[in-house]
Amino acid sequence: MCIRSVMIYACLVFTHAAPTALQDLQVIQNKFYRRATGAQWYVKNFVLHRDLEIPTLSKYMKDASERFFSIAFNHPNPLISAAYEAPPANYFIRSPRNALLDPPDDLTTKVEELKKALINLME
Repeated sequence: MCIRSVMIYACLVFTHAAPTALQDLQVIQNKFYRRATGAQWYVKNFVLHRDLEIPTLSKYMKDASERFFSIAFNHPNPLISAAYEAPPANYFIRSPRNALLDPPDDLTTKVEELKKALINLME
């Protein structure tokens, strides 16, 4: 909750952050989860995220950005919806909307695979 509150407030700004900076925040968040649950050192981080049903930082940021852009795009004020339109395909400057196209990191991928495997086992 310590990191997540900052991420909610400035999600669009953090999408431009370097991957190493986001990884540092993910490490801190993992340490909080480990302390809160009393998990031992040998419990893998993706297992913590799966069991707690909490998305990784990058997935959470991507989901929050998607919500923001969908709200802005559907806003009744035409100036607001025009300000957050997607850039043209040949636009090379990285915009906040381009972060939605980034591939997921390794931890997020592993958590998603485990969730799918668990769902398949329950069926």
